[in-house]
Amino acid sequence: MLKAIAEYAKHDRAEFVRVVQEAQSSQQTAAVRKHRTRLAAAKQRVSELEVLLCKIYEDNILGKLSDSRYATLDAQYAKEQSELNSEIASLEKAVDGYEKHEKDVDHFIALIDKYESFDKLTIAMLNEFVEKILVHERDRKGSTQTTQEVEIYFNFVGRFVPPAFGEAELTPEELEERRKKEDRKDRLHQNYLKRKASGKHQAYENKIKDKRKADIDAKKAAIRAEDIAKGVFVPVCQLPAREPKKGVQTV
Repeated sequence: MLKAIAEYAKHDRAEFVRVVQEAQSSQQTAAVRKHRTRLAAAKQRVSELEVLLCKIYEDNILGKLSDSRYATLDAQYAKEQSELNSEIASLEKAVDGYEKHEKDVDHFIALIDKYESFDKLTIAMLNEFVEKILVHERDRKGSTQTTQEVEIYFNFVGRFVPPAFGEAELTPEELEERRKKEDRKDRLHQNYLKRKASGKHQAYENKIKDKRKADIDAKKAAIRAEDIAKGVFVPVCQLPAREPKKGVQTV
């Protein structure tokens, strides 16, 4: 994906900037709207708490509210107020951050330009480019033939998928062929679930377990024999015996 993004950026820089900004804006708009709504509600509640604190103080002074009840309410309101103030500070920081992201596309492009090739990824490159990767649950649990969505979020621009990775427009014939394949996968998966529920699948697994282990052991033995023939691996029993040296303890 990074290679496709780099090629896209070099092929048409202006279009790349426009598409990235558009994608980034659509992601941030929903998030920042949610933050601003919560920020307004939190600030309103803080104002309400200020009024409530003043009221219970006056009620206590006038004898309308007992000292014990006042102490309980005062502690309760003060705790809520403190928590809201912390949340407000965090929300304001997030909103300010969204407003400062206008130059993030430039930072991302500079990062793309920093590397000439993306044929081989290094740990340093991944740390510079990738913010996080979300791996979703498989569409069909327990199925060997299924799809699984993976989301890659890049630093500075978030989730960005270059046009080369977009889903191609299929012909009616191709759509019908895909439908048939998906129907077949569904049938196979349903049959698997029925076998699993009835216990037949586990019985089959137990039946072939020994044969599967024997096949794996045979493959390991073949690889080991090939390594021995090439001189890559020498069994301990074939190592030349060495006389113990004086003053050296052998194990």
